[in-house]
This record gives sequence, structure tokens and C-alpha cells, in this order.
Amino acid sequence: MYPLGKQFEIDVSKAKSDDKCIYKGKHYRITILSERLVRLEYSPSGAFVDAPSQFALNRSFTFPEYQTKQDAKFLEITTKYFKLTYVKEAPFTGTKVDPMKNLKITLFMGGKENDRDWYYGHPEVRNLGGNMISEDVNTPKALKRGLYSLEGFASIDDSNSLLFNSDGTLENREKGSFDIYVFMYKDDFELAMKDYFHLTGNPELIPRYALGNWWSRNTTYNEESVKELVGNFERRNVPLAVLLLDKDWHYRNIGNAKDLHTGFTFNKELFPNPNEISKFLHGHNIRLGLEIDPTEGIYPHETYYAQACSYLGINGNKIIVFDPLNPKLLDVYFKLFLHPLESLGVDFFWHDYKGDNNPLKLLAYNHFNYKDIGRNPAKRNIMLSRNGIYAPHRYPILYAGETEVSWEGLKEISSSMMAAANIGVSFWSHDVGGNHGGIEESELYIRYVELGTFSPILRFHAARGNYYKREPWRWDIKTETIANDYLRLRHRLIPYLYTESYRYYKEAKMLIEPFYYKYKWVIDDNNYKYQYFLGSEFLVCPILTRKDTVMNRTIHRFYIPDGVWYDFKTGKKFPGNKKYVSFYKEEDYPVFAKAGSVIPLSNRSDVNNVGLPLDMEIHIFPGVSNTYTLYEDDGLTSLYKEGYYLKTDIDYNYMQNNYTVIIRSVEGKSGIAPMRRNYKFRFRNTKKAESVTAHYNDKEIKIESMYVEENDFVVEVNNVNTIGQLTINCRGRDIEIDAVRLINEDIDSILMDLQISTYLKEKLAAIIFSDLPIKKKRIAIRKLRKEGLSKEHMKLFLKLMEYIESV
Repeated sequence: MYPLGKQFEIDVSKAKSDDKCIYKGKHYRITILSERLVRLEYSPSGAFVDAPSQFALNRSFTFPEYQTKQDAKFLEITTKYFKLTYVKEAPFTGTKVDPMKNLKITLFMGGKENDRDWYYGHPEVRNLGGNMISEDVNTPKALKRGLYSLEGFASIDDSNSLLFNSDGTLENREKGSFDIYVFMYKDDFELAMKDYFHLTGNPELIPRYALGNWWSRNTTYNEESVKELVGNFERRNVPLAVLLLDKDWHYRNIGNAKDLHTGFTFNKELFPNPNEISKFLHGHNIRLGLEIDPTEGIYPHETYYAQACSYLGINGNKIIVFDPLNPKLLDVYFKLFLHPLESLGVDFFWHDYKGDNNPLKLLAYNHFNYKDIGRNPAKRNIMLSRNGIYAPHRYPILYAGETEVSWEGLKEISSSMMAAANIGVSFWSHDVGGNHGGIEESELYIRYVELGTFSPILRFHAARGNYYKREPWRWDIKTETIANDYLRLRHRLIPYLYTESYRYYKEAKMLIEPFYYKYKWVIDDNNYKYQYFLGSEFLVCPILTRKDTVMNRTIHRFYIPDGVWYDFKTGKKFPGNKKYVSFYKEEDYPVFAKAGSVIPLSNRSDVNNVGLPLDMEIHIFPGVSNTYTLYEDDGLTSLYKEGYYLKTDIDYNYMQNNYTVIIRSVEGKSGIAPMRRNYKFRFRNTKKAESVTAHYNDKEIKIESMYVEENDFVVEVNNVNTIGQLTINCRGRDIEIDAVRLINEDIDSILMDLQISTYLKEKLAAIIFSDLPIKKKRIAIRKLRKEGLSKEHMKLFLKLMEYIESV
């Protein structure tokens, strides 16, 4: 075996299960991994796999509770969730007439008549899918199955994946054998996901900067245009965290080689001194990424081509064919082609390798590249790559592919983001604005940016072409203003998003959770099935359709779940367990925070810096007491694994006329967060309190300012030590604003903006907001045609009557 390096080594001992959980014969082996998870193996030769596979790294689970009955012919295993029955030594396949004859797993659903059976070859038609290399690459149907199913079970076939040796190299497994994992979880999908992450490996914590705004265009940038681009963002006070250079950074036309996708050497005509451009970007707190695609091989014009040929024993002047399963070639690839780029200041790579549409090759490529980054603990692993199908969450961030610029493309992005969650992937990165084709529409662009703001990764990208308008300043002033506001909000959200990313890494809490996990009925309802939870505090109900041009608003239906929720922007109150219809301007977006939500935001003045903020704004929504644990570390290295982090509890104690917020560090080390911070507490939907006090530990401290801003009460304290306890108390009679959202307010706003006579507006308002029955309101509106109400406006208000009636 070729020694790749210590960073690639695998702990093979974790891949072996406890013998007490294994039942085997000459050709079969069945392993109970948890109460919800069973492994099924069948081998014609009787050789079973204890080595880690590309899918399963850790088969050592805590001993589960189960009961067994068996004799010479039959095996029966029962857990809290399922009962497995098997005819010993029989093939799993059964017969065409009765596929369950040899092997059956029955999921307990609370009654014999409701129980469900899984068997080998089960079509699992109610599985909601999840696996795709990307939206622009077709993969075999058998690889598109996800973990989430409305049937309460899902199987993942690991029979064909490659096996890891202890040194990290890969080898083939026995052909014709079966290796299948069956998850039988009923309604406990969150526990099944924890089993899945235990089996396959936990998600990784990405660098903090990856949660900021990314910029990429398939265009020919050079040193001057990069600096101009950064200047354009900075003059508008719009933050940028990542610049990702597409193919043109390297030589693409050399001799007979034309339009190359592959390349590893900076084009000196564009970037005479690559180290200088990386220094410039780093000086502006922007990270540099490069697109890499080795599919076409390594060409003679590359800087270290001769050394590569010498080491590999290849005669020069021929293309070195790339193979991610050749460890010696990989070693050369890393040391002679990628490491020199890193030494020039490149922070990470966008690996646009598709593996010849072979998921095993793609996964191997992703794995080795990700492990190679981990050779230096001072640099946290990150890359952007295609989905390698098997346990792709281990290699963040995944590239969604090239989608069309269209409303349908926007809907597809939202759908695929949730499908990615079904295989445990949170960091699914799509092209904000769409990639190619279509029509560049202001409204569509805004909705792309808004969805990107409330997605795990916000990354602009577009195909080559002058007329793709991704830069906000290429639009009209209204569009630019809205886009810029959301891009600023995105960077302010980083403390929250980073904390939720930590929970994904540490606790297997998905950053994106489809709404249908909790409310299965929405699967068949296009009005609600695209909703999702973003972390623990937010509900996002994306707008995926055009506006009504007459009212100049999008008519949007959404469902608010149990409890009380608040519009994150306006603070309006929405009682839960109810369907709503609302009317959204382009600058508004349906994002809701649940009662008691505590959401930490950054108030950094150094616009591009995504580090730990000296100024923090904490939004607090009334109604319920809550504790939010803010997580912080250096955001760049792996030192957090050695305890170099800080957890800070933000305790919100709610009483109707008495709010108390306590901030105190509870775990980790001092010196991680800034020594002192300025805090702005924004109590949402709250009037000015009659009494406000602030204490650090037991000592009362100065309140810098307190004031009312729209429907929020704001309290500011400055220069507070981050190690210790800060307490803010607000008291007053009836300080909570019970601002329940009313559809009449929406209609009044529509009336206000319509280009019709003020006289007609007054007449319409008198009808719409009267106590008349809906039927009589419709008659009265029709009569206004004689007074000059246009046909299109009459239709609009008759339609609005339907919405009033449905609320």
C-alpha cells in the first residue's frame, strides 16, 4: 500500500460491532446496532465486512435493548420499534410471489392492523428522496433514496461502496454480497438521524467565514477587476466574506489544448503575482477560493508537471490521466498541484469534479481532499464539492449545481435544500440568482437573495455572459437597496448561524429541518410544503411565485405551527396551528421567530470581518421564558476540539410585566470572546418600561441609552466584561404590545399604495372595513364601476374578499 500520510489514517476498530449484537450463520450476518437500526449482510462465500466503508465508519454502538427467539431454522429479533424474522441461510430476496418469505422487518405502529413491513427490494415509494450528485447531473435512481420516509422506515444499500484500509487507502469488496442498513424509526426521525450520524460520522463544523456572503462569477477576473469588485462592495457598505474564482484563474488555452476546465497554475497575464491578490483579499477580511476540476487530467504546461512525471515514472508530454483511486497519483496531486496554491494564500478549493458520474469515485475524491486539508490543525477543513452520495455531510459544503434562472429554478432550489436534509446535509449551496438562461427579473433576483439570506450558505454565481445581473448595483435603486439590506442582515446573523452550525456538528441538530418532518400533511400541499425551520428559532416560508402586478404584492399562503410566532421584521403576532394568507412587498419576507426566541446578531462596523463581534444586538421575543446558548470559538482552527471555545447562556425570564435577561459564560475558556462587549437588547413588541436596571455580577452598572424604536424597546449597555454575569431587568405595566396580525392592515396597506383616486380609496375602505356580510360587500364593490373603479381593480378587491372570508 502507498503511504498517503497520517492525516488519511482511519481508526478501523470503530467499524467492528459488538459480538453480542451479532447473529450469523454460514452465509448471513445480522447486527442490531440500535433499537431503530439493523445491519443485514449476506455473502455467498461467508466473508463479512468489519472494515469501515465509504458509508459506514463507526458500527460500534451502545448495546441496545432487544429480545431474541431462534431455533435451527428461524431467527426472530424484537426491539421497541420493530420485529425481524428470518429464515436462516436463505437469500434475502425471497420469491417473486412472496418477497417477504425469507426476511421481513415489521415496524410497530401502535396496532397490528397499522404495522408496516419492510423486505429486501421494497420499493419505498413514500421515501422523500435526498441523494443527488447535483441538480445538473443525473444519477441512477437507486442512489436517490434518502433517510426520511412517510412510512417510518428507510434502507440504505452499502453493498457496492469501497472499503477503507487503516492507512486510509481504499479497496474493493466482494462482488455479489449484500450489505444493507435498515432504519426503522416510526415517528422518531430525529433519533434515526442521530443513529445515522453515529454510523457514518458526525457533520463537521465549518469555518465561521463560510456563513458570510460568497461571490463568484464564471467570468474572467484579473487583479484589477478583483480590486474593483471589492471596492464596489465596500463603497456600498455591503459585506463580503468569500471570493470564489471560477475556471478562468488558470491557463485555459495552451497549444492544442483549448477551453480547458482543468488547471492548477495561475494565469500570469491575469494575476502576475497571485500572492499579492490573496494578501489584498485577506487585508480586506475576504477569503480566496479557487475552482478545481481534474477530470481532464494534468497537462504538460503545469508548473510542476515534469516533477510529477518523474515521480510517477511517466514519459513527458502526455496528459496524466486523473484517477482518485490511485493513492500515488493523489499524493502527487496534493503535494505538487494543490499545496503550492495554498502556499500562495488560497484558503480553500471548489472541487467541481463529477467523478465520471460515478458516486464512488466522486466520494473518494471528496474524502481524500477533505482529509488532506486536515493535515494542518491550524486550518479548519472546508471545501465546496459535488455530492458523493454516501454520507456526504462529512465533506461540507455541497454544490447544488447549475440551475436555470427562473421561478421554477427557485422552487427547485428550495426543494433540493430540504431533500439534502433527508440525507443529513445542511450545507447545501445553490447559485443565488440562478446560474443560466431565463430572464433577469428584479423581483426574481430579490427573492433569490432573500432565500439565500435564510439558507445555510449564501453564494452568488452565474454562467458566463454580460447580461447576468448578479451585482446588486447593476439593478435599479429599489432592487439594489433591498438586496444590499438583506446581504447586510446575512452577516449580522452569523452569531446565530454559527451557533446552530455547532449544534449540527455536536448534537446532530439539523440546520435545515423541512416543515414536513413535524407536519406530514404539507407534503401534498404546494402552499406549505416548502416551509422549513432554520436552526432552533426561525421558521422560513419562502416566496417562490410572482407577485400580483395590480396590488404590487405577492399573495402568499403559509402555515404557522403550534404556539405563538412573530414576524421577524415587523414583530406582528401570529397565533399558531393556523393557515394564513398575507401580501408581501419585495422588501418583505415571511420569516418567523417563535415566542421566547433569543436571537444574537452582530453589529460589526468593520463590514467584512466575520470574527467575534465587539458589538452585539440580541433580539428577544415575548411570551415564553427561554435559554439560548451562544457558541463561539476562533472560527478558523481545530482548537475548539481541545476545549478552546466559549459557551454563553442568554437566559430570558418572561413575566407579563417583568422581563429579565441574564448573560453569563457557562463553559469553555476565557480569552476566546472579546474581553469586553457593547450590548444592545432589542425587546420585540414591547413598550418603554417604567423601570430598567443593569447589573454586572452584583454591581449596578450604567445604562448607556434606552429608547423605543417602532414597536421595540431597546436597552444599550457598553464595555461589559464577557466573563461574568450581566443582568438586565425591565418592569412596567402592560409593556407587551399584543400586536396580532390582522388581514385588514394588509388590505389597508394595499389601498394606500394603489394608483387610484383618493376618493375611490375612501369609498372602498368604507365598504371593506364595514360590518356588512361578504356577499353585500361584493355587490357594493361592483357598483363602484359606475364611479370610475377599473375592471382590474374591481377584480382585485373581489379577490381580496375571498381572502377575508377564508381567514
